[in-house]
Formats: sequence, C-alpha cells, structure tokens
Amino acid sequence: MNDAFPSLEQLHAIGALQQPTYSDPAALAAAVEKLRNQPPLVFAGECDQLKSSIAAAGRGEAFILQGGDCAEVFAEATADNTRNKLRVLLQMAVVLTYAASVPVVKIGRLAGQYAKPRSSDTETRDGVTLPAYRGDAVNGFEFTEESRIPDPQRLLDVYHASSSTLNLVRAFTTGGYADLRQVHTWNSEFVRNSPVGAKYEAMGSEIERAIAFMEAIGADPEEFHRVDFYSSHEALLLEYEHAMTRIDSRTETPYNVSGHFVWIGERTRQLDGAHVEYFRHLNNPIGCKLGPTATPDDALALAAKLNPKNEEGRLTFITRFGAGKVRDGLPGLVEKITAEGVNVTWISDPMHGNTFSTSNGYKTRRFEDVLDEVQGFFDVHHALGTVPGGILVENTGDDVTEIIGGGEELDEAGLVHRYESVVDPRLNRVQSLEMAFQVAEMLRSR
Repeated sequence: MNDAFPSLEQLHAIGALQQPTYSDPAALAAAVEKLRNQPPLVFAGECDQLKSSIAAAGRGEAFILQGGDCAEVFAEATADNTRNKLRVLLQMAVVLTYAASVPVVKIGRLAGQYAKPRSSDTETRDGVTLPAYRGDAVNGFEFTEESRIPDPQRLLDVYHASSSTLNLVRAFTTGGYADLRQVHTWNSEFVRNSPVGAKYEAMGSEIERAIAFMEAIGADPEEFHRVDFYSSHEALLLEYEHAMTRIDSRTETPYNVSGHFVWIGERTRQLDGAHVEYFRHLNNPIGCKLGPTATPDDALALAAKLNPKNEEGRLTFITRFGAGKVRDGLPGLVEKITAEGVNVTWISDPMHGNTFSTSNGYKTRRFEDVLDEVQGFFDVHHALGTVPGGILVENTGDDVTEIIGGGEELDEAGLVHRYESVVDPRLNRVQSLEMAFQVAEMLRSR
C-alpha cells in the first residue's frame, strides 16, 4: 500500500483482527459519520509534548507511569471514580519522582479504554453460547442475547464518556487538586495509617523534608500546583479510531485525537495487519505490546515499519512476558534493537503475563509476580546498560479485592469481597502505592 492515509475500507480489506461483527451496516456507517464530525478529545500539540517527554524517558531523563483500568465501563465514568484513579496515580508519581530524581510522565489508561481483545469470539455458560463481551464500546457485560449484540451506538457513547472524563481530568490537574503538598499529605496518611505503608516511613520522611526545604527558601514553582496528565488506550476498534483521526492543520499529517498515546495490542501487531498499517501513518506517540512470542527480528521489523524515520519518542515497546520469562525473553529484543541503533522507549507491562484463574473461578494475579516482572525488567536493562523507561499497570483508586498477595496478604478466598473488574484484575489503592514505593527503590539503585 502507498503512503497515503488508508481509508477504513482499505484497512478492512487487509483483514483487521479482533473486530466485532455488526448486523446493521447502515447504523454503523451513521455512527462513524457522526464521530467524524465531533470535536477532538485531545490536540496535536499536546501529543507532540508527550512525544518529547517519552523521548526523554528513553534517554533516562524521565520515567513513565502509565496506569488505569483494564477496561473502562460507562457506568463508572463518574467524577468520584475519575478523581480516585487520578489521585492514586498522582500519589505514585510523587514517590517515583523523588526516587528517580527525574520528571515522571503521567499517562492515564483512561478516557478511551472501552474495548478489549478476546481469545474467543464466543462465551458459553450452562450450554448457552453468546458473543463474547468485547468491552462497553461493543456490547454489554450482562450474559443475555440482547446485551451481547454489538451496537454501533456504543461508539458514540465511548466518545461522550471519554469527553466527560477528560474534562474532569483537566479540571482536577489544573484546579488545585494536584497540588504537590496535598498529594504528599495523602501519601503521609498512607504511611502513617496503613500497616503496609509503615514500611516506607523513611522515604516518606525524606520527601517531607525536601518539601519543607523548598517552602523554607520560598520556592513555589507552578509545577507544585498543576501537572501535565495525558490519556492513552489500546486503539483496537478501527471504526472508532479511524473516525477520530484528523489531519493536523500545522503539519498536514494525521493524528488520532481520541487519546494522546495509543498502542497496538499483542493480538493485533501483525506486520502486514490492518492495525500496523493504520498506526504507521499516525503522528501521535505510539506503543506496541511485545509478549513471549515476539522475536528480536519481529521487534526490529515493527520498529522499521512504525518508526521509519527513527524518531525519538515516536515508538514505545511495552513488554509483557510474565515474571518467569522476562529475564530470558527480554534481553534478545533489547540487544538487537540497541545494536541496530533504533530509537525505542521501553516500558514494562507486568500485569498481562502473570494472569491465572483460581480454584474458585476468579481471574487474578499475584502481587509478588507483578513486582518480580518489574524487577526483572530493571535487571535486564541494568545488565545491558540500557534504559528502563517506565511501567504500565492496571490499577484503580478503589479498595477492590482482585489481586492476591502484597502487604495486605489478600488470599484467594478474599477475592470474593469486592471483585469488580469486568475483564482483568487490577491493583487496588494500597497495592498501587506499595508498588510505587517498591519501584522507587529500584529507581534509586538504577
């Protein structure tokens, strides 16, 4: 295919994986047309700023913290939920910033993460087979025939839910909620009141003294009161993502304006596939997941296609091996990419390679496995003299019970108390903060 931005029809002709089957083409076309006429959710200039920050992370001059829901649901696109997600990410970022002594790039896995790839097109319960739940962007979670029918109106619902979420995020991050002193006060309460947090009292006290010193000398920069916060999601549904692509008036190049940072999933990264073809035309910073089946040659070929100009900050490889495989599988990829002089920022996704089902039927992860994969990620980069650029976690600001282990010592039986995720398990508020302090120690020894 030539270098002209491909039409939706051309992308489908290539053969797009993980796409829903809509029964009413006219309704789908009408929804896509409405989306094409909606205002952008993010702006090209913001995407460029993020690209510069991701480039800095690739050089070791910043660190990326990316987190949020595995799959957003419309019912939780509320002010309280958005505030809680933002709060825990800001708390994590303060700890990581202090430990790393470099800026932390804050990216929410929100305002667009409404679609999920699935391993099977169908789900069977008690002898009844229905289409699989593919996220609120496609169909409903309720196991009924009516709920599971893909509905194109949901694409418009994604836009409106994402718009309201981003409006809230912008208000919170510029309106005083993200003030450094307030965020540190929350962390101090965590350290003081949580049995888990007490382990991190020393670092908490260090941060306290640093802030007190800044106040004593009268330092009060704008960065104390507001933060830059970016949105991201897996750009899975081609109808939605294509409709939300605009030609930037400054550069005459395409940007996906549904999120600042979009990525290709492990299941849709085929070199000759529709998603790679679509992504290679975008001017956003983009990511690509790499799991245990990815070879060094795969990584090199993807980099050549997705970032032919070898631009810093343009391409991020998000690795998801599993705690038991990362130390063996990651070095070959990093060595090949580095040896060829390819500019890539490396992020660890320690969640997806560590998922299993419990004897009582819950999908979960062990906190210790998640942490061990991050440690393995750091170990590999340290051994090779390369840069661990960041982490991508699935987490929430709520006190859910979805991941076992950690300082709270949640066990399999405890999962029943508050398991709320509709797809994959997430770190809860306490586990998220515990991870931040643990990763902070890794950053300090980097």
